[in-house]
Amino acid sequence: MASTTGTSAPRRADARKNIAAILDAATECLAVDPDASISDIASAAGVGRVTLYGHFPTRAALVGQVVERVMRDSDALLDAVDLEGDARLALGRLLEASWQVTHRYRGLVLAAQAAMPDRDLRQAHDKPTQRMTRLLRRGRREGVVRKDMPVTWQVTTIQGVLHAASAAAHRGELSAEHAPDLIRTTLLAALTIDRT
Repeated sequence: MASTTGTSAPRRADARKNIAAILDAATECLAVDPDASISDIASAAGVGRVTLYGHFPTRAALVGQVVERVMRDSDALLDAVDLEGDARLALGRLLEASWQVTHRYRGLVLAAQAAMPDRDLRQAHDKPTQRMTRLLRRGRREGVVRKDMPVTWQVTTIQGVLHAASAAAHRGELSAEHAPDLIRTTLLAALTIDRT
């Protein structure tokens, strides 16, 4: 009995170690190359394909777990953004921070769009969407965010520009250092009213 317990505990520890290594490798590989193969990810994780598929039966399942993990980390970073004061300036700060997160995981955005159902992608965006919606509504109350279009469309526009910028940067059409200012300028011009 003691030997069975002794062998099952190391197996569970090995499984946890393998899962963590696979998720780390998948995050790193997909951030750089959204088309990274399961073989590439398994190799980067130091495990075989059989081991990887033992934990993640499909590519979509693996990408989904990576996205869930990345969204948790991203939410922590975006929660730290200062959203106090003038809503227009706060929106600019949140847009820049959102770009930094999007760019860090640039390839993963494309991999998620290819591998995950739309419903799961929308769920992954729930918390960022709610954060942005609250700030836009506050901006409307303060008279600095336009009211002639639905808030839901404004959020969709923000997400569309961020993802388009990420894809452009991935293709080498947009430099990472110019992107934050370009995104902020584009979206503030489209969505807000400059009271100055």
